[in-house]
Amino acid sequence: MKLTDKAEEILETLWVELIEKKKEKCDVTLVKREEALYELIRGGYTRMTEDKIALSEKGTEAARQCIRRHRLAERLMVDVLDFKKGLVHETSCNFEHFLHKGIDENICTLLGHPKTCPHGRPIPEGRCCKESRKHVAKLIVPLPELEVNRSAVIAYLHTHDREALRKLIAMGALPQTEIVLLQRFPTILFQLGKSQFAVDDELASHIYVRRL
Repeated sequence: MKLTDKAEEILETLWVELIEKKKEKCDVTLVKREEALYELIRGGYTRMTEDKIALSEKGTEAARQCIRRHRLAERLMVDVLDFKKGLVHETSCNFEHFLHKGIDENICTLLGHPKTCPHGRPIPEGRCCKESRKHVAKLIVPLPELEVNRSAVIAYLHTHDREALRKLIAMGALPQTEIVLLQRFPTILFQLGKSQFAVDDELASHIYVRRL
């Protein structure tokens, strides 16, 4: 069942109060949207006793995913789109609801599996983060370590330098894009599609590739 945006926002509030602040139950007055609250109760996401509300196991996982999408959206807004922090929260609240069905994993991979949002709050891990840790040492290498003239696919971009990230994205260096390393010296030269780009070693090292 697809939850409404208001219901997902309630789950985010409950995650912060119950999981991050480690409260046993949350005062229901913190959640004022009654219709959305009853939607969560009917769906088995929350339990109510008197004026207190708690997350079920199903609700805890759903809240975890909501928080993950929201904080990844914030990270995208700041790191790639250069939003000012004061505008990030409201914009991310709207954008996060579109990050379903694996889109959140694509953005997480693009951003290099960030650990925190721009405000320093933790971003819950996704499947892509765990898979990256499991296989990165064997399957994925920074572009400068790829063999010359060998084809690869970009696995992810790993940098907290938003200017470097914007440059790479502008070149078309996106996850799942095929790339060929043409030379290492005197500069890194690589090919994306029909275009060739010469960059320094530092910028190239932000591109992690999976050998074909």
